[in-house]
Amino acid sequence: ELLEVVSKGGGENAILRHTQRNKKLFVRERLKLLLDDESFLELSPLAGLGLPYGDVPAAGCLTGIGKICGVWCVFMANDATVKGGTIYPIGVKKQLRAQEIALQNRLCSVYLVDSGGAFLPLQSELFPDKLHGGRVFYNEAIMSAMRIPQVAVVCGSCVAGGAYVPTMAEEAVIIDKIGTLFLAGPPLVKAATGEDVSPEDLGGARLHSKVSGCSDHFASSEKEAYECIRNVISTLNYDPLPEEVVEHDSPLYSSDELLGLAPRDYRCTLPVKLILSRLMDGSRFQEFKANYGTTLVTGFGHVEGHLVGVVANNGELSHDASLKGSHFVQLCSQRSIPLLFFQNTAPHTAQPASISQAEAHSSRLKAQASMMAAVACAAVPKITIVIGGCYGNESYVMCGRSFSPNFLFLWPNARVALVDSRHFSAVPEAGDSVCTGDESELKRLKEKLEEESSAFYSSARLWDDGIILPQNTRKV
Repeated sequence: ELLEVVSKGGGENAILRHTQRNKKLFVRERLKLLLDDESFLELSPLAGLGLPYGDVPAAGCLTGIGKICGVWCVFMANDATVKGGTIYPIGVKKQLRAQEIALQNRLCSVYLVDSGGAFLPLQSELFPDKLHGGRVFYNEAIMSAMRIPQVAVVCGSCVAGGAYVPTMAEEAVIIDKIGTLFLAGPPLVKAATGEDVSPEDLGGARLHSKVSGCSDHFASSEKEAYECIRNVISTLNYDPLPEEVVEHDSPLYSSDELLGLAPRDYRCTLPVKLILSRLMDGSRFQEFKANYGTTLVTGFGHVEGHLVGVVANNGELSHDASLKGSHFVQLCSQRSIPLLFFQNTAPHTAQPASISQAEAHSSRLKAQASMMAAVACAAVPKITIVIGGCYGNESYVMCGRSFSPNFLFLWPNARVALVDSRHFSAVPEAGDSVCTGDESELKRLKEKLEEESSAFYSSARLWDDGIILPQNTRKV
């Protein structure tokens, strides 16, 4: 239902104005004309939903990964039905994440620019800092230096800082009558000089194709523009990742059964191998140290023909489990095998009540720190799927967002928080003298934790690369 809301952009009136009055294609229609096929992974589609600065579905931009002429590309496309494609703080964050993926994986970047520029009332959250809007242009320069191709289509308004996006790309196409590119539009020219000037004369397709040279290709229609971009990409001589068609088996058990296996919380005693058997090719899994540290499952398997090392929570991360995890992660790094983490972390255990318990606690923390270092330093691709809880220090050990996995996805049932609100008692234990004020404050804190730990709260803030349906995990 939420994805359906997001796919409608800024609502029916905005779509009508965009498609009928301005004769422009909807952002997803543009992608269909560009892509080789339907296999498109949209990144963080729920980013921005319900954030405090107004309802900005899809953050006013759509990002994703797909293929053009057989070349894997990262797409950054403004959705002009959402506040005219105006850039909000979450939109900047979304674009920067897409560029990070392009840099890390050396993927061609495709920019579809249709934006009114930055949302000025929030300029302090958009402009001055290191990871604000200007970083987009910095990344474009760095990618050019790394010979990672970038192409752009000016398919609508392209104003202010946003005008640098297509001009810094290697090749840009501008569409007649609907594409405009300028630092300040006609209203500001009028205010500054008193002159009346049309958008076409100030920064239209003919001006930038014939006079300024800001655009490399003139297109008379949107359809022609996307055909042009496909032609451009076919001449890039860029295919750093040749695709091998690898024969692979499906799991012996249906992936649809994952819907019934998704953990509701960490207290679920479900063995994680039930989940792995519905994700690995042929349900085959070569376990590593099967009888040692059994609260963590490690081993090798294939996903759609690709060999991966699996690290999956199977209970509380004990001392032995952490040492096993550290050993296995180092093994995969040494063999250049990508790592796949399945997170369902347990909450913190109770504080030690004796010297022996304190020693055991310290020993466990030291082992977890060892695994943390191994995960941080492993020079292989890492993908993390949060299938249940993502809590506290165990989330770091299991390659949470702060440990920079290449991708991190959540199942809809996932919970992301420092502590689990359900583990956090709001009612004082018998014998404790707590005043009513403290009790109500605890209750409020518990409610706040509950709200802020949902998968949807996380994804709206781009703490992940999107919520995925459990049955789609293999494909993603």
